[in-house]
Amino acid sequence: MSSPEFAMLTEDDLVTGEAVALDLPAATVGARIASGLLDVLALGIVGFVVLFLAIVSSAHTDGALQHVALVGSLMLVFLVYPTVLETLTRGRSLGKVAMGLRVVRDDAGPVTAQQSFVRALIGIVEIYALSGGPAFFSCLVSSRGKRLGDYAAGTYVVRDRVRLALPPPTPMPAHLVGWAATADVRSPPVGLALAVRQYLARVSTLDPASRHRGGELLATRMSEYVAPPPPPGTTSWDFLAAVSATRRQRDAARLSRDDALRARLTARSE
Repeated sequence: MSSPEFAMLTEDDLVTGEAVALDLPAATVGARIASGLLDVLALGIVGFVVLFLAIVSSAHTDGALQHVALVGSLMLVFLVYPTVLETLTRGRSLGKVAMGLRVVRDDAGPVTAQQSFVRALIGIVEIYALSGGPAFFSCLVSSRGKRLGDYAAGTYVVRDRVRLALPPPTPMPAHLVGWAATADVRSPPVGLALAVRQYLARVSTLDPASRHRGGELLATRMSEYVAPPPPPGTTSWDFLAAVSATRRQRDAARLSRDDALRARLTARSE
């Protein structure tokens, strides 16, 4: 497919894991600053409580144990707390909930625990150690308002309070269900995923020559991210539909596991 087919996309478009372009703009710098200030306030409260408990519990121990308690408390406050909170809430912190923001992957899929950890780790330096200076200037020059932690983690922040009307996704071809269940499907580049989504949405309206030519081109590129290859005789459009449906199903399954974990944690806390 030629590049003009992507001309309809703007820099503010959000693309889901199945490459559905959504009109969800990236968060503004002002919204991110307000969200960040609320998060810092919440972190300060959590940090005070954790450090107080650590000091009380280690008051009658030797200096080595007090040092371990202090280091452990700092790790809990600056790494564990933001990572767990952002992962369990699908990219939301207390400040982001208040401002209607959410962290997503660059392809707009749900953020992972690894990505949340990377954002929290780099945030220690760019936000707390350097008073937010690098984060502020990075957001200013980025078209998506990314801070350095977002670049490292492959994420960005979007405005979440937008009503959407999405077209139905392409279903899984019945004869490829067994192959898709065991296939290793990696995340393709956003541009390729979007091209596949556009192709599948129009495949029934294309003439046979265009359908075959476009499908073969996209299937060849997509095959670099899929193993093993589909069964012999599989058409390119069925292969692309199976890959898209598989990514969607696996994202949904992971979110379901996150919901179950959150439900168990909530039940224990009660």
